[in-house]
Amino acid sequence: MFQNILDFLMEYGYLGMFIHSFADAVIFPVPAFFLQVPLSLVDPSQALWIATVGYIACLIGTPVGYLIGKVLGKSVLYKILKKEWIDSATEMFQKKGEVAIFIGSFTPIPFKVFTIMSGCLKFPLWKLIGYAAIGRAVKFYAVGFLFYFYGKMAENMVHNVSLYIFLTVVPLILIGLWVKKIVAKRRQLKIESAGIRNGINEKVMNK
Repeated sequence: MFQNILDFLMEYGYLGMFIHSFADAVIFPVPAFFLQVPLSLVDPSQALWIATVGYIACLIGTPVGYLIGKVLGKSVLYKILKKEWIDSATEMFQKKGEVAIFIGSFTPIPFKVFTIMSGCLKFPLWKLIGYAAIGRAVKFYAVGFLFYFYGKMAENMVHNVSLYIFLTVVPLILIGLWVKKIVAKRRQLKIESAGIRNGINEKVMNK
């Protein structure tokens, strides 16, 4: 059934890519990757435009998926997606919501799991859109650039692109978040230390 839908959307080119990518962030269980690749294969010179259309549609669909989760709750996920996808995404969110969204941009888990779950768990919408904008850009444009530069030869390379991205980009993101946490802790210690010194100085002056 899903293949028939993909074949139908492919006939509409850019519009089909827009519809699929939008639905990918809202309800459709097949990632937009599976339409982006065959469309890029037809005309590799247009691969970056196809990536851009998919990327924009995904960002537009992200708050819609968020709203569905906020209004209907997680139960809607169990009706349209595999339980293991939902359980895996839930575990990611419980550990660290920001990292879950980044990782969700590269894994086979449909992105709608993360948009809807963000709404269920009342994760800040602006953070969801911000992190999704970075993560989905990497995914869409990695495929787009491969086809743009390597043409139809990229077909043999692109199926492992998620793994390559996961192994290179995600560790960098985790390191960045770790550094951010360390800097925040040091800043907090400086503020607390300055407060203690000011308190001591005030006591000395009062004497």
